[in-house]
Amino acid sequence: MKFDLSIVPFSRRETFLAVSLLPEGKNRQEGLYLRTVRGGDDKFGEAFRIEPVDALGRLIPFTAEASPEAVKLQSPASEIYADICISDKRTVRFRSKGCGIRLTFMPAAYDYAYEVNENSWEMNSFTHECRFMLTRLAGAMKMEVPWDKIKSSRVVAEFVPDPDTNEAEFAVEEFRTVWEPRAAWEPFDEAVQSAKEDFASWLDRSLPVSEAFAEGRELAAYITWSCLVPAEGLLTRPAMYMSKNWMTNIWSWDHCFNAMALVRHDPKLAWDQFMIFFDRQDESGLIPDFVNDKYELWNCNKPPIHGWTLAWMMQRTDYIRETQLREVYGPLSKWTKWWYRYRDGDGDGIPQYNHGNDSGWDNSTAFNNGIPVESPDLAAFLILQAELLAEIAGLLGLPEESSAWRRLAEDTLDNMIAHFWRDGTFISCRSGTHEPSDGDSLLLFVPIVLGKRLPEPIRTALLEGLRDESRFLTANGWATESVSSPYYTPDGYWRGPIWAPATMLLVEGVAAAGDAELAREVSRRFCRMLNKSGMAENFDALTGEGLRDRAFTWTSSVFLILGHEYAL
Repeated sequence: MKFDLSIVPFSRRETFLAVSLLPEGKNRQEGLYLRTVRGGDDKFGEAFRIEPVDALGRLIPFTAEASPEAVKLQSPASEIYADICISDKRTVRFRSKGCGIRLTFMPAAYDYAYEVNENSWEMNSFTHECRFMLTRLAGAMKMEVPWDKIKSSRVVAEFVPDPDTNEAEFAVEEFRTVWEPRAAWEPFDEAVQSAKEDFASWLDRSLPVSEAFAEGRELAAYITWSCLVPAEGLLTRPAMYMSKNWMTNIWSWDHCFNAMALVRHDPKLAWDQFMIFFDRQDESGLIPDFVNDKYELWNCNKPPIHGWTLAWMMQRTDYIRETQLREVYGPLSKWTKWWYRYRDGDGDGIPQYNHGNDSGWDNSTAFNNGIPVESPDLAAFLILQAELLAEIAGLLGLPEESSAWRRLAEDTLDNMIAHFWRDGTFISCRSGTHEPSDGDSLLLFVPIVLGKRLPEPIRTALLEGLRDESRFLTANGWATESVSSPYYTPDGYWRGPIWAPATMLLVEGVAAAGDAELAREVSRRFCRMLNKSGMAENFDALTGEGLRDRAFTWTSSVFLILGHEYAL
């Protein structure tokens, strides 16, 4: 498999390091960069610009060819090239033939470099809150590090080939506090082979899909494998970031889809993905909106799909037993109660979203008329979560709690239908005034996840709406706003584009409601689109073009799940 470094970063499991081709940006030249995704959200984390150079220090043009195990920088002359691999979670290895490699770091704050010994220089990056050790392994090393009062004004490291072998080799190690020199370095080719074998093992265990989707499966497997980062800082467990482009966090519903894709072939890692947000839970029961190794955001949150997720996982693994159920029961109970206690401003028994971000559908037309908003999808999620808590309480020998959860689920179902079902459709409305929102959002069809708990006339109406090819259903799957709506926008985030989580929820709901053929057809359309367009954050509903971040893990996970469950 080969991939484009301007779309998909080169990395491997459980490292913060990555290599990408980046466009020109603020204080950044266009080029190939060694990056660190420490510190999370909304930045590339570029550290060193990577440039092949000739004996006179002139830039050599190159093309970058990336595979899961290595990157090759090939010059127009076949005998002149460089290779890059990530040999372990802390180390990037470089080897060049017929050319040198120049690394350029543009310091800020107090960033500086100094010589540790004749072969190694330390780059202390306050900007990235880590340090890098540059170590010469073969050839020569030339450093340009002018001092400017309190920092190095620039750091340029040039690694020059040995005149006898015409090769240069060096390593860049990332660390936080103390660097320990190595007694020996494994050969470069062995490091490449180790990475290749690790990915091959991951791919082999990833969910099988139809041969027609084999190319997409390999890309999806690579993205999920390479987006894992280690348990450090606020990350209590090994974690799968949404991307190693710029969406370098975990959000508190995205993690559920990644856990679902892992549960068959690596249930321990799946459980870590599911539980990581409950490790960060507030005393009130709230879980943060997102978390990375450095920071967690509490200004908003995401919907409680965790009961739906856990029930799905429990049906597909015997790993989740009494130990896991005891671990999750208290946190999941607190998370459920939080919604009823802190998100029911008008006291009508129907919890609300205080902002579109809380729903995960940030700018959905369900929020057109202002906030807070009561929306039937939230009630549906809470019904499923309360039902699962009733089941778990029963398994743990807590019959009174089980009965209480069961009553809450039943009462919420009755309230949801009475509150939101009007004139043959579900509505969303302002909390308090109950004024319906404008627009025609797919969000209002999410209660189909309740399946046959819904009365037959409601199921029928929802399924008819989801089959309507003049409304939501396109050649690529379900648009998030009706294509006939005046609010539909091709790149309108949740006002038109197709999204993996919405597709997954609705496919499962449609199947639970009894329309297995619609579930299969939408899954096939969705998987065909991803097999062609890649694993983007979202997609133009009509053209199938990938939008926004185009190397996204929850998209990859949903592709693998739907390809395996419905589109084989």
